[in-house]
Amino acid sequence: MNASPGSTTGPGLRSAPVAGDAGAPVGETWRHAPYPVLVADRRGVLTGLNEAARQYLPRAARGDRLRDLAPSWLAEAHHRLAEARSPGGGDVPAGHLGDRFFEAHPTPAGDGRVVWWLIDRTDALQAETALHSARTRSEMLSGIASTLLSTLNVPRCMEVTASLAAQHLAEGAVLIAPPQGRRHQLTYAARGTGAVQVTQQVDTRAVPGLAEALQGFPPVPARWLNPDDIPDWLIPEGFTGPVGSVIVTPLPGHGVPAGALVLLRSGTEKAFTEGEEAFARLFAARAGAALSAARLYAEQSAITATLMRELLPPKLGSVHGVEYAGNYRAATDQERIGGDFYDVHPGSDPSRETLVVLGDVAGKGLDAAVLTGKIRNTLQALLPLADDHQRVLSLLNGALLSSHQTRFATLVLASVRRGDEGVHLRLTSGGHLPPLIIRADGTVEEAPTHGTLVGALPQVRARTIETVLAPGEICLLYTDGITEARGGPLGEELFGEERLRRALAGCAGMPAEAVVEHVQMLAFQWLRSGGHDDMAVVAIGAARSGGPPTVAGAKDGMNL
Repeated sequence: MNASPGSTTGPGLRSAPVAGDAGAPVGETWRHAPYPVLVADRRGVLTGLNEAARQYLPRAARGDRLRDLAPSWLAEAHHRLAEARSPGGGDVPAGHLGDRFFEAHPTPAGDGRVVWWLIDRTDALQAETALHSARTRSEMLSGIASTLLSTLNVPRCMEVTASLAAQHLAEGAVLIAPPQGRRHQLTYAARGTGAVQVTQQVDTRAVPGLAEALQGFPPVPARWLNPDDIPDWLIPEGFTGPVGSVIVTPLPGHGVPAGALVLLRSGTEKAFTEGEEAFARLFAARAGAALSAARLYAEQSAITATLMRELLPPKLGSVHGVEYAGNYRAATDQERIGGDFYDVHPGSDPSRETLVVLGDVAGKGLDAAVLTGKIRNTLQALLPLADDHQRVLSLLNGALLSSHQTRFATLVLASVRRGDEGVHLRLTSGGHLPPLIIRADGTVEEAPTHGTLVGALPQVRARTIETVLAPGEICLLYTDGITEARGGPLGEELFGEERLRRALAGCAGMPAEAVVEHVQMLAFQWLRSGGHDDMAVVAIGAARSGGPPTVAGAKDGMNL
């Protein structure tokens, strides 16, 4: 059987019979094949080759042994075919011949010789290798991006970036953050070691391309960088051998550079290829985006924390011999602030009144909290007028009406001063629930003060009443989040003012802090797992001490 381009064992070949089949003598068609062809007998002696094969085996001649002139993979395939009547379990022999990669397809002939048709698969192999490399790098980038974005902590994100770079891209990596004054935060990592962070003053101009990378300019090719120019401060601890190849690439951020990344390979490692440089830039883009997101989150968290300190209710304690206790719970567990608020503004000395304010802004969440902050700041400015509750409410009402917002608020003001016979109170309600007073005998009284909403009408009308707390008695200010808590056995019943009064009747003689905790606990138990509005409670208590009033000043967190 003559091998011809019609066989299916390779491009243009027919099916090849195995050794020992009755085949036709080898013809001459193979001599004109466009790809290399070798003919060898059963003993592995070369009996012929075409011109295409001579390009790769220029010294080959008839009578040479195949194992002396052909690559080992082809000689072994011929031996297996001759001895075992099989080219190797059905696998197509393949390997390099010169700088090309070939598949060898055999056509046995009846006289024991075998024609080996060598099909060049170099381009296909390179394409498969490139595709596999692209897929591997894509999967690697996806995993790296997920790892980087899994943390919004800036130092941790820098450590992860340097460690991943040392693990996947080079032997050593250094991440240089944007300058903070004259100092830079540096994150070092070497392959097989953990990341180390330091902050120090360094000369970035000593590293070619680094100062430009920190400004966001494109990187210079690695082949332009002389490893001998790398200063000692850029070498991570644990990096072995002299620097052999360097990459300096920027870390692109959101509008501003997120820093720069330096990759180092030792002299024993191969130099960075153009493909590896491109991959390093893709890695840097992912890392820069992650670092920018972490820094943005850190900035927003710092701003939020600063603003939150002004919006959160203060911590309360004893002031000028009077006990104060308060508790606040936002409408949702995910929020710390809302529309309910309270403040205690201590008098300058025991003879001056302390102003207590508890209020409820319409709505809840952040929008209500913003208006709450405005109201609290306005009241802080109106403290010099605190002896006239009506005037304070009127001025606050005018300020809210002129602020172009549509929300209103309810307030209750309490001016507190301790005297010889007890704690003197002046109470004024601006559309708010009237305070409840727990007398020493367990009687619960409702302070007969009332008024109109603040921020809703051109004029505010309010009634101020005065009362005295004997030692051990409590005045409770609260918002409707307590009385309108919906729950109970069926989950639809309001907690209500009457239930609150009965609960307070059992609190006679309790400290102010215990009363507040008891009220909040009852409300939470009533709610079970249902939703609720913001809740705020403040208790003003006349201490049982019979001695003269103590000038305690303002506790930490109280407004002065």
